[in-house]
Amino acid sequence: MDEIRGDEIRGKAEGTATVPLSVLDLVTVGQGRTASQALRTSVDIARLAERRGFHRYWVAEHHSMPGVASSSPAVILAHLAAHTERIRLGSGGVMLPNHAPLVIAEQFGTLEAMAPGRIDLGLGRAPGTDGATAAALRRSDRLNEGADDFPQQLAELTRFLDDDFPDGHPYARIHAVPGPVQATAEGGVQSPARPPLWLLGSSGFSARLAGVLGLPFAFAHHFSAQNTIPALDLYRESFRPSAVLDAPYALIGVAALAADDEREARRQVLSGALSMVRLRTGRPGLVPTPEEAEAYAFSPMEREFVDGWLTNIVHGTADEVRTGLDDLAKRTGADELMITANAHGGEARLRSYELIADAYGLPTA
Repeated sequence: MDEIRGDEIRGKAEGTATVPLSVLDLVTVGQGRTASQALRTSVDIARLAERRGFHRYWVAEHHSMPGVASSSPAVILAHLAAHTERIRLGSGGVMLPNHAPLVIAEQFGTLEAMAPGRIDLGLGRAPGTDGATAAALRRSDRLNEGADDFPQQLAELTRFLDDDFPDGHPYARIHAVPGPVQATAEGGVQSPARPPLWLLGSSGFSARLAGVLGLPFAFAHHFSAQNTIPALDLYRESFRPSAVLDAPYALIGVAALAADDEREARRQVLSGALSMVRLRTGRPGLVPTPEEAEAYAFSPMEREFVDGWLTNIVHGTADEVRTGLDDLAKRTGADELMITANAHGGEARLRSYELIADAYGLPTA
């Protein structure tokens, strides 16, 4: 394995935070807004996150969802790299079964060349969409096969990233470029370093695999809260020290939104909840406005879903959100919290991250 060190993975808590704080971006698009506006908001949030001492900024891969413009994480990350200088940037994640491992290695090798030492490659095995869209992405309707082959796909990707297929392997003379081969070629001065791998999950499969391989693990608490503690326990129990980590390192994705008052926070998260109702019932669309969400007549079944959904979103004033995040970190033992703030407008999301940064006394420059 080429040059990967634990200090490229482990974050540093800033201000009064007990664990490092990071950002997960879905590039949400609200009604009356464009994808261009959403992507400009992503730049604004990434700059804010860098200025205020958030540790990393990840973008999640989703497809065929009008309200989520993050179908191409590598493209977005290249754009963010051009507008930031220090913050770590990465995928949370790239859905490995949707792509050829060589393509991912090339994309993230390119990103590493653009922003050396700042790129994370987080990988998931879910499609990030519905079955029909996944079939279109993969040119196959054998979707379970892709998920079942995840360990083999991961091993192949790792070989491409490290440029170390053994002699006699069919891919031994194939190189992911940019990549380590440029360091060993005659006259090469390229750094052999490559992005650290993370495994993402919402159940136990990737938790166990990350532990066995000694990789860092990111759990999707924001939509699978009931599985968080069992998955983290499994990760820690399965962990074997590796060249990457000598001890487990787990972050969790957390849905959190702070506003200047509790009512405004409730209005903002309700629009996201209505968006999820429509997604779960086969009616995906742009994120509705808070006004539409407040006026919407939820059916009893929808209301039950919304109440459960909102229970797992830390929202309220900055102090209330800080208390909720601290309680969650303590309860789960997470090493890092990655905050996603889903709302209709970019202004509310920017304000939320600013308020959270203020609540923890994060750096101001």
